[in-house]
Amino acid sequence: MRIGYSFWGFLGAGITDTPDGGRSHRLPLIQGLAERGHEIVFLQPDRDRLEADDPIGAPYTFDGGYPELDALVVEWRWRIEGRNTTACNTPGHTCDLHRQASLLQRYTGLRGTPTVIWDKDRQLRTDSAWRRTPGVVVCEPAWHPTRGAHQLLFPVADAVLDAADPHELAAASRDVTLVYAGNQYDRDDAFDRFFAPAAAHVDHQVVGKWTDTARWPHVRFTGRKPFPEIAHLHGRALATVLLLPDRYAAVGQLTQRQFEAVLAGCLPLAPDTIRDVHRFVPPQLIVRDGPQVTRVLRELREQSGTAQHAHLLADSLERLNLFRLSTQIERLELAIDAAAGATRNRSVA
Repeated sequence: MRIGYSFWGFLGAGITDTPDGGRSHRLPLIQGLAERGHEIVFLQPDRDRLEADDPIGAPYTFDGGYPELDALVVEWRWRIEGRNTTACNTPGHTCDLHRQASLLQRYTGLRGTPTVIWDKDRQLRTDSAWRRTPGVVVCEPAWHPTRGAHQLLFPVADAVLDAADPHELAAASRDVTLVYAGNQYDRDDAFDRFFAPAAAHVDHQVVGKWTDTARWPHVRFTGRKPFPEIAHLHGRALATVLLLPDRYAAVGQLTQRQFEAVLAGCLPLAPDTIRDVHRFVPPQLIVRDGPQVTRVLRELREQSGTAQHAHLLADSLERLNLFRLSTQIERLELAIDAAAGATRNRSVA
């Protein structure tokens, strides 16, 4: 099948000044599709080459036109005022939204191409017409997707999961007790409740774009870092807290930060506000507030390097099987098949 894939981000490390969380899972998904015999055509610009001077996209086809496709997959883009809502070629403009609209109009609207919209950021309105359009299937990386949507979690390569050794990870030196890698967006309440109180008692570091931090003068914010350094930071850290916007927590939508941390041996403490949180982390790592985060961190520090530590890491790694790439590839293919079936039914009608 020839699949047109629209995304606004990077396949490789990209640039430092970007919020693109897809860098940890987008390339494995594309490689997995290719290994299943699908041909991939990218329909947005090659930002790896144009912005990061990285030729990682060289084996793939990038097409700014409208090539023949069997299916269209779109990582959903939304309106960001002053950036993708401005006129083309004006300073600061990005054309991701305009290009997406054009692709959906041409392929989905006019040609009836089976279309999958992957709403990774939960920005597609529940009353969007695309949710009711025949031949369109909406996917969400949530354990409890919106009614009518399909589940498509952020994938982790099978080989990476199979190679992870909890004993080796537990034996590594952990000179930082608590870290968080990610941006501030809609996380203030969770940060206030779970991270900031613990940060007053343990050595810590926060990496990412945090612009409004006056209320936490005791927290060490170090700004955005190049993507490869995130793995290094998690590799030094004993634990992180999985901070989620409320719209993610309410549906059990974990971000890529979970598996980025666990695969580096950084234990994931998870707020009990996350729906079905017991599916994602061991019970010992579920926390209800900042004081409990502090207590758990002290216990983990005492256990560091022991068999108990390795057991917790093994349990955390086991739960990543929910995100196994082979499973997510099958779900995406089923979503494409469902979109194609609806397209055929529309044509017959």
